[in-house]
Amino acid sequence: MKMIVAIVQDEDSSRLISALMNDGFGVTKLATTGGFLRAGNTTLLIGVDDDRFDACLHIIEKLCKSRRQVTTSPLAGGGAVGMYTQMPIEVTVGGATVFVLNVEQFAKF
Repeated sequence: MKMIVAIVQDEDSSRLISALMNDGFGVTKLATTGGFLRAGNTTLLIGVDDDRFDACLHIIEKLCKSRRQVTTSPLAGGGAVGMYTQMPIEVTVGGATVFVLNVEQFAKF
């Protein structure tokens, strides 16, 4: 058995959870916050039998695509000491960060 810890963008989480549950996977959802853009994301905990592991990863990969987004980043300067100006930058968001852990024991009460 494996434990998949998948960190996905909030925008992708509802569709992903629905697809996983429709395919019979149990999912626990945790609301989390990303460090770089301080944007909301979702961490999913998914317990998977070894024979269904590849199917679960395929669903995550299919529904969590990365995309480009324009955001602003504070840039020091702007003519006066201690002043900051907003600079638009393009960043890649979305996709999924997936950790896979071996599960030695599982109990459900």
